[in-house]
Amino acid sequence: MSGANSPDILAAYDSIRSDKEEQNWLLLSYGATGNKLQLTATGTGGLSELTAQLDDSQVQYAYVRVEYANDAESKRVKFAFVVWIGENAKVMRKARASIEAGDVKKVLSHYSVELTANDKGDLDEQEVVKRLRKAGGADYNGGRG
Repeated sequence: MSGANSPDILAAYDSIRSDKEEQNWLLLSYGATGNKLQLTATGTGGLSELTAQLDDSQVQYAYVRVEYANDAESKRVKFAFVVWIGENAKVMRKARASIEAGDVKKVLSHYSVELTANDKGDLDEQEVVKRLRKAGGADYNGGRG
């Protein structure tokens, strides 16, 4: 396996899934040599903080908790799995991304949407929330995002 099932990655994943923890994202990257994924960073600043950590020279995988309100009465929590394919990543790493993502998804398995991005603009929070609303099935916002 890719190393995605290491104890520190599993602990970070559980923390993000927990309603009692503040951590809301994790980022996995490959080490300088080899094909083992490592927990690169975690944070509490949501999608915007995660996006700032993405490296254009790497293929990375991320898991993020997104909270949003459908109306004044409700708050929803959804999770997204992100496959980041940096523009300057090695060609073979890019080519293997979809296969290796399968290994990562076996560990980071509970999410509403999968986002594949190669530009940080692809991870605009408003657009991600729109996709999560559609995936959630109940959009009490009248389709207004």
